[in-house]
Amino acid sequence: MGNTTHRRPAAETRAAIAAERRELAAMLDGLSAEEWDAPTLCGGWRVREVAAHMTMGFRYSLPKMARELIGARGNLHRMTDRCARKDAASHSARELAAFLGDNADHPWTPPVGGIEAALGHDVVHGLDITVALGLDRRVPEDRVRILLEGVNARTLTFFGADLDGVELRADDLDWSFGTGTPLTGAAQDLLLLAYGRRLPPGHLRGEPGDRFLAAQA
Repeated sequence: MGNTTHRRPAAETRAAIAAERRELAAMLDGLSAEEWDAPTLCGGWRVREVAAHMTMGFRYSLPKMARELIGARGNLHRMTDRCARKDAASHSARELAAFLGDNADHPWTPPVGGIEAALGHDVVHGLDITVALGLDRRVPEDRVRILLEGVNARTLTFFGADLDGVELRADDLDWSFGTGTPLTGAAQDLLLLAYGRRLPPGHLRGEPGDRFLAAQA
């Protein structure tokens, strides 16, 4: 089936966010020192930078965020990169994991996209970590469905995802998106493609798969 759009009750999405944060905090708390310093699907960021970025909205007030943005000369990407690196260096792994779990019910949402975008922020960055580390964590289907329902042309543009000529087909639930040559995989892996990620080998099936492979170290 193609993409459908309907808004879930806010309470349902907030419960999904809280559960995802608690589960990711527990996952992070169980990582080794080597895994905390391992690369992720976010180019140039280790696990610790991703964890720092995920918790930035809980720790930065609006005035502090504004000062950081001014310091980055208005470049949001530069600001978030600099803050992630600075915070990853100044907080321990245990602190970074606790920031996420302790703020499971925090009402933060990104500047664009509202509550569904907050869920996407947590789920996708969690996958940035677990997929890169080769951990077999499956995001619960209800959370993945909430995000898949929101995938559209604007999503692809915002995250710089090039899916021209490709039809995404999930093999673990009834979802497809786009037109063209079929590319098959788990729904959560296809979600990563819609959010502009590239994946390690073995996650996708279909002729276009090579387009979406992550660079090997």
